[in-house]
Amino acid sequence: MKGKNVSGKERIEIFKELCKDLGLKLTPQRLGIFHMLAVSGNHPSAEDVYKRVRSRIPSISFDTVYRALNLFEQRGIIARVQHLDDRSRYDSNLTPHPHLICIKCKKIQDFFWPDFDRMAIPEETKEWGLIKNKHLELRGICRECLQNER
Repeated sequence: MKGKNVSGKERIEIFKELCKDLGLKLTPQRLGIFHMLAVSGNHPSAEDVYKRVRSRIPSISFDTVYRALNLFEQRGIIARVQHLDDRSRYDSNLTPHPHLICIKCKKIQDFFWPDFDRMAIPEETKEWGLIKNKHLELRGICRECLQNER
């Protein structure tokens, strides 16, 4: 899922190809779950995914959603984002990017910071072991919550 400006529609096409390449059966449930992630843009929890997908596929179970999300994560199709309320959130944008997290409403927003992306990992971390990726979260209060406080 490379490319910072990949649309939800493009992510779905990439998802279909990835499933084929990985030998994953592309069921209507899996497609519905990924579609919801690709177009949502708001890093939903498993419960959020279930509620939204269930409106389109009433017979889907929470267990099916949860297992599909775990499978997608294990296969590198989506990423898990730990959150302030300890509920995992899911992200279909696998392009390295930081997050803005509101400590009031818990909203997560992607943003891009090319200088951070180009920043080298410090040499002293090599003694620790192998770094697989770097991630940045900026936490604060979003504009909506600030306006609601006033």
